[in-house]
Amino acid sequence: MQTIFLQAGAPDGGMLPQLLMFGAIILVFYFFMIRPQQKKMRDQKKFREELTKGMTVVTIGGLHGKLVSLEDEFVVIEVDKGIRLTFDKTAISMEATAKAQKV
Repeated sequence: MQTIFLQAGAPDGGMLPQLLMFGAIILVFYFFMIRPQQKKMRDQKKFREELTKGMTVVTIGGLHGKLVSLEDEFVVIEVDKGIRLTFDKTAISMEATAKAQKV
């Protein structure tokens, strides 16, 4: 009779290589996904805090207008003479407003 010995997996190298690989994956996720998203959120919050009366803005829906009044959570935008619309502050697009102000 022949006896066959089977080994389950590779030779025992311990848990250290697996832990290092897992740690490297976590670092990659942090630096390429989580950190840039946090920076973008910080920049958007700062932009919304720096909104001033008379500033030309663009909403996330593409509406262009001038800020007439600012409140804690809401802004009033004048899109034409006498036509004023109330929006949530979060509806102001940072990227689109920056493009509109450069043009």
